[in-house]
Amino acid sequence: MTGNNKYTEEELVSLLRQKDQHAFSYLYDNYSGALNGVIVRLVNDVQLSEDVLQEAFTRIWNNFGQYDSSKGRLFTWMINLTRNLAIDTLRSKGYRKQQQILRDENSVSSYHDKSYAPDKFDSIGLQKQVAQLKPEQKTIIDLAYFNGFTQEEISRELGIPLGTVKTRMRSAIIELRKLLDNS
Repeated sequence: MTGNNKYTEEELVSLLRQKDQHAFSYLYDNYSGALNGVIVRLVNDVQLSEDVLQEAFTRIWNNFGQYDSSKGRLFTWMINLTRNLAIDTLRSKGYRKQQQILRDENSVSSYHDKSYAPDKFDSIGLQKQVAQLKPEQKTIIDLAYFNGFTQEEISRELGIPLGTVKTRMRSAIIELRKLLDNS
């Protein structure tokens, strides 16, 4: 561990593999805001986003053995896990049934906590870098990471082949890495 209670990614991964509680607390303290931003953009419900965030960190802890650093960075793995969990939650029968009940009974007011409004903040700190991408790359990233679309859904939405979506997403991620490394 380095000074000021900061970890390199390698140190953090090593400690998390050992189920170190302090490393997990550090992970939560330093990444929960960004992950919650991803969830809020998809879910747009404060209580449900808190539930999904808690479930995401439970899955990160319980499934950390599945993380493979050769396939990507820890943050990318956590974002994908969290994003997929939020999408699965929205697609679940229980969630849809609950939403139908709420609509049918008109039991929910239209109150929204404006501090959680997606457009009030940059959910994972990438808006400036995403804005620098080529328009076709930006569209793919916006749909995938900020709107929760799968690659198949993006293909249908944009009317382009799935292979094109995958290629543009890959090139966009490579470009974002370059931009982040230079910032």
